[in-house]
Amino acid sequence: MGTTPARVTPISIRNRQRIPVDLRRVRRTVHTALEALGVWDHEVSLTLVDDREMRGLNARYRGVSRPTDVLAFPLGGPAPVLGEAIVSVETARRQARALGHSLREELDLLCCHACLHLVGYDDREPLEGRLMHAREMELLGRLYERPAASLHVVS
Repeated sequence: MGTTPARVTPISIRNRQRIPVDLRRVRRTVHTALEALGVWDHEVSLTLVDDREMRGLNARYRGVSRPTDVLAFPLGGPAPVLGEAIVSVETARRQARALGHSLREELDLLCCHACLHLVGYDDREPLEGRLMHAREMELLGRLYERPAASLHVVS
């Protein structure tokens, strides 16, 4: 009797910033989110940057000259490539401190948030934002027995 091949999510992670980050945990979080979203076999590129780089990217792609926590670029085609996400670790650290939880937890949240954007979720409208936040909590529930009540996205 044959065995089922292991599910392998092709996740590329680039760390272009200086704050220490557990890249194995980041990879695990992205993999868990993609598996829960049913796109475990799609390629994802995740880049961790500082606020300076994020400010430039946000200005270039959104016309907003300030850093943000997450930028996501879904490819949305039939190809096995889901898209690219960029996370500012400096912004994540500030948000974590403001909300009273760890950088690790904030990065978990932002990785889930990015994956949701890559599959088509949007948080520009209040109702969509609430739906997206509920789905984030569901994804975080796969990582934690009970996600911290303070976890939410500050955009």
